[in-house]
Amino acid sequence: MHRDVASRPTWSIGAVARQVGLPVKVVRHWSDVGVVTPVGRTGGGYRRYDTAGVARLHLARTLRDLGMGLGDIRAALDREDGLTEVAAAHVEALEAQIRRLRTHQAVLRTVTRRTTHEGLALMTRTAHLSPDERRALVHDFLTDTLGDLEVPDFREGLLAAGSGIPDDPTDEQVEAWLELGELIADGDLRPAVRRMAEYASRQKQGVLEASVAEEMRVLTDFWTARVREAMLAGTAADSPAADPVVADVVAAWLPSRANTDRAVHADGTEARARLCEQLTAAAEPAVERLWQLLCVLGGRPAPAGIAEEGRWLVTALRANPAPGARDAALEALYADDTDPWPGGVLNAFTRVQDTVHTLVRAATPDRFDRPTPCEAWTVRDLLGHLVWENIIWGGLAQGTPPTAGHTEDHLGDDHIVAFETAAAGAREAFLRPGLLGRSFGPAPGRRVVEQLLVELLVHGWDLATALGLDRDLEPDIARAALPVVREIYGALPRTAGGSIAPARPTPEHAPALDRVAAFLGRRIPG
Repeated sequence: MHRDVASRPTWSIGAVARQVGLPVKVVRHWSDVGVVTPVGRTGGGYRRYDTAGVARLHLARTLRDLGMGLGDIRAALDREDGLTEVAAAHVEALEAQIRRLRTHQAVLRTVTRRTTHEGLALMTRTAHLSPDERRALVHDFLTDTLGDLEVPDFREGLLAAGSGIPDDPTDEQVEAWLELGELIADGDLRPAVRRMAEYASRQKQGVLEASVAEEMRVLTDFWTARVREAMLAGTAADSPAADPVVADVVAAWLPSRANTDRAVHADGTEARARLCEQLTAAAEPAVERLWQLLCVLGGRPAPAGIAEEGRWLVTALRANPAPGARDAALEALYADDTDPWPGGVLNAFTRVQDTVHTLVRAATPDRFDRPTPCEAWTVRDLLGHLVWENIIWGGLAQGTPPTAGHTEDHLGDDHIVAFETAAAGAREAFLRPGLLGRSFGPAPGRRVVEQLLVELLVHGWDLATALGLDRDLEPDIARAALPVVREIYGALPRTAGGSIAPARPTPEHAPALDRVAAFLGRRIPG
């Protein structure tokens, strides 16, 4: 420290830099541009700074850390009232910058989850639309899609929701807007909205009275809860076990005002067809997601989704178009006691089970995260399902159905031991004398063995494909399997809620098991 002639303490540029926590060259530069002015120089020409200069540098550094430019900093320091004005202006600039960064963050976060190069370009364009442009995009989409349909209440409800896009969105609303932009650009939303509007037009739906709206809510709560219960129990929508669920829902629907045709008053083909039509119109996943996103953008609570339950019930109605229809079809199938399998069904089963066992041993834990031809299933998921299939069908044959659910972890720490244990139990049950002729409800024991045989054969193909191994498993058994799976599954609805996807094409000379897999909805690798 040095004292000048006026006895004021002063410091060298190096001492000041240490006090303020800045490099010497920064203090020198700020002095050159007028942020701080030295009070004098030594005989050797070195700059000296007093207490006021040090305080000014402390404040300048603070403002710089907050992102202000040197011009704003100097203006704030030079005027007595400048700090408040400059800070207010800077707050506004920072808020705009934060909004831009939040939008960029939402785009990048979305990219980490999904999207293509084209999707990234689309999101980037839509992210930078102004609020007015966003509202116009939604409005134009809805008006173009609805066209001249006479659905004033449907139209006004959607347009009102679409006008609620905020000028200053939250993080959640930014992400909702990006997803909405993708949804509008996708080819599925427009026809889905149109189908729902056309159904509303045919039904001449208007604004529901409060009592009717409450009745519809109670009915919806009932059937979604009943369907969720069935789904949690692992009941396939296209199985006979879904028929009692359908009957319960139809019984609740018939006396309600959702049943607009009062001439339909009993469960049967006509009642189920009409309910199926209603649900098909209402259970549009893309429209449901559109409505949820519009609610988020409008700052309203988004309703819980029921599209999955709707898909399940629509599939169950199509697979069970009349009470007992699916059961009757299967009884006719079970009446045929022909055994088409090479060496008999038990021989074919043990061969397929042994082949799948070899594949399970090849599925080392480092491959567990690989995708499989079964949509949304990893190799580990598929292994768990193979274990479960042995448990459920073996348990049925033993007369001791499992208490654990199909969604539980059936692999534990050793997937090979888990499979071997479950497979041994199923094999022991199937090889018991007289099992093939025993009755399991309407099905003979031979069909129980056949069911597990087909499951293991097809999911063995899935596992071999996922592991990059030879998928031409047991060709003679696969050739026998193709007419069997066509007979069992050919009449089932190929819907999103069903057990099997639409059939896929196969090359002309594809192996037999490829043909089985393609018939059951698998995409055949090129």
